[in-house]
Amino acid sequence: MKYKILSALRQIAILLLVVWTVVSLVTVLIELVPGDPATTILGEQATIEQINAFNEKHGLNKPAFFVSYNSIEGLKWNGADNRYADYWIGLLQGDLGKSFRTDQPVLDLILARYPSTIKLALASMLIAVGIAIPLGVLAGRRKNSLVDNISSFVALLGISLPTFVIGPFLVYIFAVKLRWFAPTGSANPEDILLPAFTLGAALSAILTRMVRSSIIEELGEDYVRTARAKGLSERKVVYKHVLKNGLIPVVTILGLQLGVLLAGAIITEKIFSWQGLGLLLLDDGIGKRDYRLVQGCVLVISVTYILANSLTDMVYRWLDPRIRLS
Repeated sequence: MKYKILSALRQIAILLLVVWTVVSLVTVLIELVPGDPATTILGEQATIEQINAFNEKHGLNKPAFFVSYNSIEGLKWNGADNRYADYWIGLLQGDLGKSFRTDQPVLDLILARYPSTIKLALASMLIAVGIAIPLGVLAGRRKNSLVDNISSFVALLGISLPTFVIGPFLVYIFAVKLRWFAPTGSANPEDILLPAFTLGAALSAILTRMVRSSIIEELGEDYVRTARAKGLSERKVVYKHVLKNGLIPVVTILGLQLGVLLAGAIITEKIFSWQGLGLLLLDDGIGKRDYRLVQGCVLVISVTYILANSLTDMVYRWLDPRIRLS
């Protein structure tokens, strides 16, 4: 019981530390990005009065941090009246601020797009696992065979090709030439297949190599020889005993790769015009200097990544009881 409480407190402490680090880093990077949100959003024809009113409304007339520096005054202490402190005060109250461009709550904009990104990430994971496990098991059982060599080549190809190459290629083949799918959009259920396969291609390649290595390693263990000596079929030995132990490192990789999928979804969503969090961040946030929207999107992606890692840790312990004992 004591261990569970300490483990839970540790996870909460890590989550809070990551949230603070992400918010701080994003705020610093935003301040370094050239461009003025008021001019970008209002347009070049905006008057000085309109720009000043915009900055005052969104707190952009305040200093960025507790301390500022300029060549005339040098270091200056700004106290708590700064944008960084204002953002944290709102964040602790569950308020991510309002969009500079639409004046809507950032949380509402994110919640409207968040399910689409999670659906895309989960679909790409399912595709990756559906490809990797059968191919990896087949390659592991037939080490150094033709099947093993072909699977290794396909895996290497999947790792080497980036999403911005795979995506347009799939669009050209399946949307332009064969006309099986729409090239862009997310209106129909089948529209998720091309972006999910694009996003899951690299992950399936990594998992295939991981499953292959795990199967080869497990097949040499003593319990496999014992199972065979008892008269179990090779199929039952592999799928009932070997695969469960071999999937332990695969589960770890899946949890860690969720953050990669969420980051890769930004490019994939742009290619396929998938109305998710990545497209919101790229087009409406970064593209239009909507700093509050950028901060909110990055924060939500980071928290999702940490929660996925925590869930992975739980599944890992379920698969391998030795971790719980230790």
